[in-house]
Amino acid sequence: MKFNHFILPFEGPMLALSNAPHNGGLFRANGFFFMMVPRNYSGDCMEDCLKFERENGLTAFVGFMTAANVEKVLAVSRSGSVTAYVTAGITNPAIAGEVPPPWSPGTINIAVVIEDGLTVGAMANAIMTATEAKTYTLLRLGYNATGTTSDGIGVFAFEGEREWAGTATELGINIGRAVREALEESLEKWGSSRKD
Repeated sequence: MKFNHFILPFEGPMLALSNAPHNGGLFRANGFFFMMVPRNYSGDCMEDCLKFERENGLTAFVGFMTAANVEKVLAVSRSGSVTAYVTAGITNPAIAGEVPPPWSPGTINIAVVIEDGLTVGAMANAIMTATEAKTYTLLRLGYNATGTTSDGIGVFAFEGEREWAGTATELGINIGRAVREALEESLEKWGSSRKD
């Protein structure tokens, strides 16, 4: 299997808030990547992401992993100052609060890049809005799931004074639109790629 990855360098450092295996948490990032791994991957995610970063000449990148074919499932959608980058594989759907089925590889990765100045609180709010958009999209498309057991999410923005990114704000509406559109497209691509 040929491995494909996606690397997005930023024009300048951005503040990141994520659950990524590489440089997750609150971090000042020069970009992010979606790294493809084998479907039966069982390595050291932190060590392998660091190795990937170094091999590609990157510094201070936030790194996500997926077993989905990145080249085939990556979807990008823009709304206002927000661009959503999504890779979706949903072979292990789960519902928050319920015991998940036996694990199998499958991840939804969402990276939301906001060309605006946000407080850290607003970035947390943006993660909430993006997650709501993800869940709504899954349910609307007929998946009995709120996500998968290994989803990744990251919000990237400039430091600033904007304090809110919820569904009542223009920024929140743009986050929701971008995530919903990109996730729907990625899931369609993922479904098609399984038939190849």
